Amino acid sequence: MTDIPTITLNNGVQIPQLGFGTFQVPPDQTAHAVRTALDAGYRSIDTAAAYRNEPGVGEAIASSGLRRDELFVTTKLWNSDHGYDQALRALDASLDKLQLDYVDLYLIHWPQPANDDFVATWQAFEKITAAGRARAIGVSNFKAPHIRMLLEETGTVPAVNQIELHPNLTQPDMRAFHREHGIATEAWSPLAQGGVLSDPAVTGLAGKYGKTPAQVILRWHLQLGNIVIPKSVTPERIASNLDVFDFELAGDDVEVISELDTGTRIGPDPDTFNS
Repeated sequence: MTDIPTITLNNGVQIPQLGFGTFQVPPDQTAHAVRTALDAGYRSIDTAAAYRNEPGVGEAIASSGLRRDELFVTTKLWNSDHGYDQALRALDASLDKLQLDYVDLYLIHWPQPANDDFVATWQAFEKITAAGRARAIGVSNFKAPHIRMLLEETGTVPAVNQIELHPNLTQPDMRAFHREHGIATEAWSPLAQGGVLSDPAVTGLAGKYGKTPAQVILRWHLQLGNIVIPKSVTPERIASNLDVFDFELAGDDVEVISELDTGTRIGPDPDTFNS
């Protein structure tokens, strides 16, 4: 069994630094993919209401034979469920689909700043964690002004901000903001949906270390201190993405990958995504 390091969140809860992502995993393939990941040694699973695959995640967990306290499960509130009462009902629905009594981490998926309701949503999240229905609460795709508003209005600091982060979008300012406020940085699309795997700088480092390009990039994330959740439905890649703890990138090589930053997003801009 791979010994995966953990990150201690600002409320003392520990999250595995490398987990299994389910974004774009088709619902009819989710149970098999998650069960494959669990069998390979992953103990953190990331899903979301919007992925429509929470039932498959729940099925895989239920059939895994693992104790609930051996797993770290994250899900996310979708945009149509913002607001205090709606957020409470949405978690009920997610827990039912996941066949769980609680999640380890519950995230607001997008801030939707034009709708001006993420503070009320966050207040519902405070109630959720106080009731023990989520061990930790956080946000996803929030920029610094959005988080500052949460802090000013509620005083509750998110445990995690899950943001788009990969070698073409390294987000140094957000990572620094997170460090300043005790927020863990979690990277979605950590491999830029495969877009950086053929970059000569990455393939050169893969040859140097005898690793795949994906393993090199995941190692880069880990050494930056990011929590990372690669996704795959291919058993060999699922296992390979976990095989990143037997080598370390030299400091200069970490910089080589960081210098690939072009500020290019794959997903939408959180300031303008309000649907």
